[in-house]
Amino acid sequence: FDDALKSAKIFDKKKNNKGFLSGVPIAVKDLFCTKNVRTTAGSKILHNFIPTYESTVTNNLWSQGAFLLGKLNCDEFAMGSSNETSYFGNVKNPIGKDLVPGGSSGGSSSSLAANLTPVTIGTDTGGSIRQPASFTGTVGLKPTYGSCSRYGIVAFASSLDQAGPMSKNVKDSSLLLEVISSYDSKDSTSIDFKRNKYSEELTNNIKGKKIGIPKEYRVENMPNEIEDLWKKGIDYVKQCGAEVIDISLPHTNYALPAYYIVAPAEASSNLARYDGVKYGYRTKGSNLTEMYEKTRSEGFGNEVKRRIMIGTYVLSSGYYDAYYLKAQKVRKLIKNDFDEAYKKVDAILTPSTPSSAFKIGEKKDDPVSMYLNDIFTVPVNLAGLPGISIPAGVDKKGYPLGLQIIGKPFDEQNILNIAYAMEKKINFKNKKSLKIDKNTIILSTLPITLTSRLLGFTSNLKFRGVRTIYISVNKGRVLPKNCNWIYYSSKKIIFIKSSKALWNVFSYRTYRFG
Repeated sequence: FDDALKSAKIFDKKKNNKGFLSGVPIAVKDLFCTKNVRTTAGSKILHNFIPTYESTVTNNLWSQGAFLLGKLNCDEFAMGSSNETSYFGNVKNPIGKDLVPGGSSGGSSSSLAANLTPVTIGTDTGGSIRQPASFTGTVGLKPTYGSCSRYGIVAFASSLDQAGPMSKNVKDSSLLLEVISSYDSKDSTSIDFKRNKYSEELTNNIKGKKIGIPKEYRVENMPNEIEDLWKKGIDYVKQCGAEVIDISLPHTNYALPAYYIVAPAEASSNLARYDGVKYGYRTKGSNLTEMYEKTRSEGFGNEVKRRIMIGTYVLSSGYYDAYYLKAQKVRKLIKNDFDEAYKKVDAILTPSTPSSAFKIGEKKDDPVSMYLNDIFTVPVNLAGLPGISIPAGVDKKGYPLGLQIIGKPFDEQNILNIAYAMEKKINFKNKKSLKIDKNTIILSTLPITLTSRLLGFTSNLKFRGVRTIYISVNKGRVLPKNCNWIYYSSKKIIFIKSSKALWNVFSYRTYRFG
């Protein structure tokens, strides 16, 4: 954070910085390698790992003028749907008391919803961007597989992992995608295709678009609130001028079982490298084999061990054909289903999740119930398609619910446009969002650029008519007591304290070391 303060002060003195993200402090999921900054993947086995290189995605951010605000907590090695598997503790959802933020990008979604970062990036292997976005009332985009480089991202399942933007609105996601999506020769799965200028080409004109509604997504015991939300979403796209067409994706029911064979299999292979020899956690043993066993046993959490064991089993002699090979065949059938559907429609509309955010600990001891959270998102990853989740309403408790728009390969512009049009119709307001206007007074010990960016504004607050009083701690000026990032809606006053106090207020454990 001290480095972010230095970068902000330097930026305040610069002129004519034309980068897409000039002066924007961005916190990133702790799965992206950041040069000379600790990267743990939420695991004990990497608790002391400091990369000597930068991931391509984060390097793209910094090259456009952004700077690193911090690393965000996540499920260990991105394995989880509730951000309860991290070695550094669970993340709390700021939307309600003791709620999970979704996973594995729970730190990213929570920090966004709590206004601790203006935008962020996550990774999506089976829904790890879209599901937490739905749980926190934010926007999460999973690009087409191969759109964003995987170089420098700690691997979970190599044929499924994909980086993507998370933001408070569709427009910010389009801008962020424009920055992070690039061809990279260092990643053998990166695809060189003509990328759109997503933010410039963003439009809410979707008249004539054909939107598919898959009957298989009406699952058993789905809450009425999700069904009602879906119906409202269908009405919204109709109001926007789009045509709704019923479609069938017949192999959808097999997606989750196939995913939980393919993903653990690839994970067991990828995580074999963590043996305590070259880097990461290491414990002593009487011989090399014992050292391996103790290091991996102590270094990995229970969920990671479970998936390694499943993956090793399905890849073992005698079971490879029965499980892994069959799962890959099912995966191809799922992809074929989408290909057939896209002969009739331009995009597909579904719920993002089968429920709203649940309580911390509620499903921790029931892995099958936890895995079912990804029932609507997993098919997209298996088929390598783009998908975006947008907040579309709330349940009876006031917790956010999301709708998912699935597109054709490399047709991110189309789903962004549809999401943008729906967003305007829905006009969703997150109950945790800050309402800052010309009547607001901000007392801040941080530079004006960092203050405005942290509160989610792309232009300095002074240009919005907001009165910002910069308080220099070095000159002995002191903020009122107990004013750690507190927003008084009635008085229209926001207090932001210095970096040390700012870390102390991150009670949501959004930041890895918060």
